[in-house]
Amino acid sequence: MPAPGAAVYSLDPVHTRIAIAIDHAGFSKAIGTVSGTTGTLHLVPDSWEGAQVVADIPLSRLDFGDGDWNRAVAAAGLLDSGRHPTARFRSLRVEPLDATRARIHGELTLRGTTREVVLEAVRNGQRRHPLPPFRQTAGFSATATLSRADFGSTAWGSVIGDAVEVRVELEASR
Repeated sequence: MPAPGAAVYSLDPVHTRIAIAIDHAGFSKAIGTVSGTTGTLHLVPDSWEGAQVVADIPLSRLDFGDGDWNRAVAAAGLLDSGRHPTARFRSLRVEPLDATRARIHGELTLRGTTREVVLEAVRNGQRRHPLPPFRQTAGFSATATLSRADFGSTAWGSVIGDAVEVRVELEASR
């Protein structure tokens, strides 16, 4: 439950970006990005108390820089985004580490499977945006490492790694 006095922010789908990196046959880490994430953030200024976030991630916008590769990743054995076009993260509790850092414990639903995930988060800023329309804006960076097998994505195991590095850059305004 959000803390009393928590303001409700809307995630900015333009300035919120998620990047993932995953081993590609031991040669490199394939990097994909998703834009267009929407959702809400409940936040008290200068406090982690009662902070909450819900984010809907449009998997159809995941881009690895090549149309064929994007289609392969969207296929049933990997993301299965035809049947599950949106991933959702919902925070359950926030564990403050200091004034700007916290662990955000939550649930990620991906491919129809929900698993607990912990994001290591940094509050970058929470103030009036310097450009019109001068909205109150909050910005965060967060990271996590997921196992794709935990979400039922096991295809191409000899070529694609299991560990998925996730980086979130989030802006929200009210």
